[in-house]
Amino acid sequence: MSTSYTPPMVIAEIGCNHKGEMDIAKELIKMTAIFCKAPVAKFQKRTPKELLSKEQYNTPHPNPMHAYGNTYGAHREYLEFSVDQHRELKAYCEEYDVIYSSSVWDMTSAKQIASLNPKLIKIPSAMNTHSAMLRYLCDEYGGQIHISTGMSTQEEVDAMVKLFEEKGRAKDLVLYACTSGYPVPFEDVKLLDIPDLIHRYAGRVGDFGFSGHHLGIAIDVAAYALGATWIERHFTLDRTWKGTDHAASLEPDGLRRLVRDLNATYTSMGRKGGGLLDIEVEQREKLKWRAR
Repeated sequence: MSTSYTPPMVIAEIGCNHKGEMDIAKELIKMTAIFCKAPVAKFQKRTPKELLSKEQYNTPHPNPMHAYGNTYGAHREYLEFSVDQHRELKAYCEEYDVIYSSSVWDMTSAKQIASLNPKLIKIPSAMNTHSAMLRYLCDEYGGQIHISTGMSTQEEVDAMVKLFEEKGRAKDLVLYACTSGYPVPFEDVKLLDIPDLIHRYAGRVGDFGFSGHHLGIAIDVAAYALGATWIERHFTLDRTWKGTDHAASLEPDGLRRLVRDLNATYTSMGRKGGGLLDIEVEQREKLKWRAR
């Protein structure tokens, strides 16, 4: 096995695909663990009145067929779980030997999720320039901090890494290559951002990941082969459900096959080292041409 590759860590990004229902959230955790065998289940936490302006809060959802309220703020409130519900979901993950995580979208949510002491917290692309929140997590939370780099300039990513270095937390930072779109066409995925991130920040940050919003599972294997240990994909029970994230999500069999294929890729990462493998010795005796 090549020592340059570590086992893939697949994150089932449940997000808000639970439709605001704890029973669905728990079923998604069970499917993550038992059927898909993914190691991480991730949710999202927002405080809508803190995150949104008054105008944004009171504006109708831009896509009414996917709205869970008369305004965008009411829609977001409907999909939110309380910190106590997140604590319950974390305990449920632990019952199934799955790592619980959540994205945090504002300072209140960051404090609430940090109080649960999960192994990792995710900063979404939209919030990666929220320096006060990053500093708070560096100071008050001891686990890994994962950050997506979608919608970000090179200067902004440099500033994030510098902040973590100044706080002495850079080795707990995981940077994700990401294009923010739902779904993202293949030509906009830009997989070669992964080796570019590694070239620029290897030895400075802890690890690298890929957050994909594309269709299918083929290019996630390529992302892993290019050096992304953490592979994050949105996860749902039914891609036709109401909600804007479902269409760009994987259903259970898709996530199961993704985990299977990534693990097979990991197993295949090795070198012969110039010699023969045991499997080849018998075939050499039967098939190898020799001068007579």
